[in-house]
Formats: sequence, structure tokens, C-alpha cells
Amino acid sequence: MSSTIAAIATGAQVSAIGIVRLSGERAIELVDTLFRPLSGRAMRDTPDRQLVYGRLCDRKGELLDLCLCTVSRAPHSYTGEDTAELQCHGSPVLLRLVLEELFALGARQAGPGEFTKRAFLNGCLELTSAEAVADLIDAESAEAARNAAGQLSGAIGGKIDTIYRALTDISSHYHAVLDYPDEDIEDFQLRSYASTLVGAEEQLNALLRSFERGRLLRSGLPCAIIGRPNAGKSSLLNALLGYDRAIVTAVPGTTRDTVEEKLRLGKLTLRLIDTAGLRDTADEVERLGVERSRAAMEAAGLLLLVIDSSEPLTDEDRALLRRAERADKSVVVLSKGDLAPAVTALDTPLPVVGISARTGEGIDELERTIDALFPLPPVPAGEILTNARQAEAIRRALESLSAAREAMEAGETPDIVLTETERAMNALGELTGRSIREDITNRIFARFCVGK
Repeated sequence: MSSTIAAIATGAQVSAIGIVRLSGERAIELVDTLFRPLSGRAMRDTPDRQLVYGRLCDRKGELLDLCLCTVSRAPHSYTGEDTAELQCHGSPVLLRLVLEELFALGARQAGPGEFTKRAFLNGCLELTSAEAVADLIDAESAEAARNAAGQLSGAIGGKIDTIYRALTDISSHYHAVLDYPDEDIEDFQLRSYASTLVGAEEQLNALLRSFERGRLLRSGLPCAIIGRPNAGKSSLLNALLGYDRAIVTAVPGTTRDTVEEKLRLGKLTLRLIDTAGLRDTADEVERLGVERSRAAMEAAGLLLLVIDSSEPLTDEDRALLRRAERADKSVVVLSKGDLAPAVTALDTPLPVVGISARTGEGIDELERTIDALFPLPPVPAGEILTNARQAEAIRRALESLSAAREAMEAGETPDIVLTETERAMNALGELTGRSIREDITNRIFARFCVGK
């Protein structure tokens, strides 16, 4: 990591402010080459984290911008290295010119997530906190942002470290007695650590149980709107979104493909999927749409079955109702409530909500009904597991801890119990970055944006 990296840390669109960020041993030297503080005091002589106003010039001395600059020295910086930031006016052309000047002076383009990766490798962030940076950037709700901020501050990493240290105490005590039999070390009694193993299992199980909620928080709940053609599916999608996203006509089969949108509804973020009307058809395009609709049904965590309440129930409606009853979570929506009703009740255990997409009647009740299907008990910010990689590491740690506890209860020798305990420690080390492989590290940071 001896090279000095640089990147535009703000978006590619025109904005009020644009930031160019540098990190590495020459970061301050490079900004001193281009940035001339109006005070006459070079940035190398400026205290850390102090904003300085000055002229930003190219290598020939021609003015590029009047802007602000700040520096932070190693190890007290985000990356643990010398860093600098130029806060310019937000012209993409200007920012690119600044970057090209820095490259000409010896900096190189930062890769995706390389600033945060350097922070991790330099010990400024543990891995769960580093991953939380990307989650915070990608957060689509206030709850998701608060949870990511809690993880960034070490909420999950702190819990894992506590468990890891407790398991380390068991392993180190055992090996100390084994390796130094002549020393005055307290005898190793495996049973005395039984509560430690049980407590570690309980804490990890609690974290893993939060993962389902974490997936909803981070990615949203896949919600398929299904029904026969012209039942009112697209009208429901438009009513929930508050604008005309899908084409609505009186002609059955208008929707030929799945239409997807995200929506915040109550406590949940829904990934709404408006599907093609489900029916047998000779039309090749419509048939492909129906196949995609069936795939969306299988992948959905929630089905909204739309039935046209202004027409008598059909065999297609009954078949779809039976399919919805077999799903994990479903709600029946009786649409077109502003028309004369032909269906007023259904023989089904599923919740049934009547709506009118035209007037908006029933939408609030539908929101309450969906909320009731997915109760979300309060969890402290930062303690909801949202990362599949982290969840998999915890599962492996739990498997090993369970095997260690069972071996202990069966009266196995301490070395068998300790082997499983150390496997659990390796899995937890992957979670926090204590024992992570380089290829996994590269995959983790590849999903970050450049400049972060």
C-alpha cells in the first residue's frame, strides 16, 4: 500500500460541491504542489482536519478553482495513512482535470472501496464496520441507515469480539496446561467453561435470528402482485406507488412482463412485482410473461392476490386462491370496490382487504394488514444482521460450538472439544477480519463505490 491513490469521492453529476480524495505517503506533498493557501502557509504546515481556503492550480500554475483543502496525518485518519481532500465546485469536468493533474504527479486511480479497504488493512476499521460503510451508503430507509451506522460504530463487531475473547480464554488455558506441565497453572477443568460455550451459542443464535429482518431491511421484501388478466393488478401497483407506473387498459393481457418497483409501506420496504395475468395462452409473448410471473410467485416473500370483486369468481381465481393459501404469506385484495360487487366474501383463511384503486379506499387497511403479517420487534440499532457473508460465518461458528458442547456433554476428551472451539474461533475471525483470506477481502470491497 505504498502508492498514493486518488479518486473523485462525489457523484458524477453536476453538484454544488465536488470532492477529490487522496491517501498515501505522498498525499500531502501532492496537494501542496497544486493547492496554494491564501494564507501563504503550506498544507504540510497546517494542523490536521483544518479547512483551508486557497487557489487550486494545474502544474503550469494556471488557476483551476478557488476551493478548500484539508489534511489528516497517519495514523489519525480514516485510512490510517496521510490523507488529503480538495473540496471544489462540483463540475465533473473540473474534478476530472484535478484528478488528471494528480495522476501526472504520481498518484494512481483508487479502486472500488480502496480507501475503506486501506482503513481495514491498517487496523482502523474491523471488517463488520467496513462492510457497514457500504450498507450506510446504500440505505433506503431511516431504519436501515440507523442500523448501518450502529454497525459502523462496532455494535456487531463488539459482540463478536467478546465471544471470541471468551473462547480464546478456554483455548489458551488448555494449551498452557498442556505445554507447561511443570508451571504453577490452575488445572484445566473443561466443565468450568460449559456456561461460556452455552452463552456464546445463545448470543450467536440471537444475531442469526435477526438476519431475516436484516434482509428485509437491506433489500426489501419481494412482493408479487398476482391474479388473472384484467383483475386490477397494475391499478393496485399504481395506487400503492401514487403514480402511473404500469399501463392500465380494459383489454385483458396488457401487462406482458413483470414490472418492478420499490415502495416504503408502513414498516416495510416492498419490492413490488406486477406480474402478467396468469392464464393459458397461445400468444408467445404473453406466455413468456406468464412464465416470468410464475417464477416471481415462487421467489416472493409475500403474495398479493388480486380478485376482481365486480365479477363472479372464476375457476382461475379459485386456482390462484389455493396457490396463495400454500404460500408463506399472502393477502387477498378484492379490487374495483367502486363498482357494483359480485364478490363480497371468500371462504379462505387468508386476510381479505377490499380496495378501490380509483378512489384509494382500502389502501390504508392493506398497509395495516401487511404490517401485521411481518411484526418487527424493536432491536437496538446496529444489532440487526444484514450481511449474508456474516450470517454464513455465524452459522459455521454455531455448528462448531454445538459440536463442542455435545462432545463435552458426552464426556469426550478436552482436545476434541477444543478442536471444535477453535473452528468456531476461525469462523468468527472471518466475520471480523482476524483470519480473512485475501480473495474474500477483495470480493467484499469490490462492491463499494470508487472514492470510498
